[in-house]
Formats: sequence, structure tokens, C-alpha cells
Amino acid sequence: MKVIIFGATGTVGIEIVRQALAMGHEVTAFVRNPEKLVQIKDNSLSIYPGDVAHLPDVEEALNHQDAVLCALGDGKVGKIRGIGTHNIIQAMDKMGIKRLICQTTLGMGESYGNLNFIWKHIMFGMLLKKAFQDHQAQEHYILNSQLDYTLVRPSALIDGAVTKGYQVGFDGKYKKLSLKITRADVADFMLRQLESRDYSKKAVSISN
Repeated sequence: MKVIIFGATGTVGIEIVRQALAMGHEVTAFVRNPEKLVQIKDNSLSIYPGDVAHLPDVEEALNHQDAVLCALGDGKVGKIRGIGTHNIIQAMDKMGIKRLICQTTLGMGESYGNLNFIWKHIMFGMLLKKAFQDHQAQEHYILNSQLDYTLVRPSALIDGAVTKGYQVGFDGKYKKLSLKITRADVADFMLRQLESRDYSKKAVSISN
């Protein structure tokens, strides 16, 4: 499958790139800084330098793609997820591409109930407030689109290998969570959605 990855040089995005190539996909990595991917050498990898905030760049990069994976990040700044995702949706509509798998965060929608006091009031309430609002804008655009989307809501990201031992699809009342998951597991789950319809037009929470 031909897939394009936005946010490909981020900590989750680079895992998606590596795993997608290992699965045999033809991968286009959409990046602002191509030098951040020089360590990955693969004949099935194409690097598209562009700015996700610039719609013509996004439209051109989407030529001949089958599916889109989005792992945009913006740290604490809190702008690019919403802006970039809006452009991705517009470009996908124009190019006739339907499948979008997007990483947001646990805490969106009903999954806010899964968070503990620290995440609700200290992290998302103060330290990461702008990032939280940016994810809200991102999900708003996707939920109101006509795309065949899957919103993936992981808990706090940590380093580590693929374990496939995480919990999936729990409701907002569930509390027996570590509120951590490896970036590799997030990438693994997102890529498996390319062949699954289980969470088509749905948001799904994942965490250990």
C-alpha cells in the first residue's frame, strides 16, 4: 500500500515510518527537515519536503497515495495539529483519498474521564493546555469530515519496543490504566488499522 506519513520526524512518526517499511508499504514521509530522516535508508521510502501549513504542498504530496497517517506534533506551542490536519482533510477531499488514521491523545472526548488528577489539572490544565486545545481542534476537523477516519488516542508516550500488550477501546469510566504506552506500540496499532475496519469512523483509546 502507498501511504503518506505527516509528522514523520516526530517520536511517533519515525516509528510509523520504520514499521511501515518493515511491513512492505511504499512510504512517503512528509517533513519540514529531511535531514532528520537520513538514518533511514530504504528503496521504498520517499521523502517529501514541505510545510503542512501550506495547502499546495500537502495537495502535491498526496498524489497517488492510498492512505494517510498523521502524527503531527507541536510540543507546547499548540497550533500546527489543527492547522495541518485541516489542510490534510481539504487535500484528501480534493484528491479523492478517504482513509485517515490520526494520532491525537487520551483525554479527548469521553476519554477525559480516564485521566487522573495530575493529567487533568496540572498537565492538560496548565502545562500542556495549548497542546490539548490544539488536539481538540484537530479532532473537531476530523469528526466533521467525510473521511473514513480512525482517531487513535494514546496515553503518555514512553520509549520502548512493540509489546502489543496494551489495552484498546476502553470507555471513559475505566481507571485501571498506567496511563503510559510506548511510541512503538502506538505506531503498531495505527498501522494495523490500514487493514482493519474495526474502528472506521471511530475514536479509540489505547494505553497500558
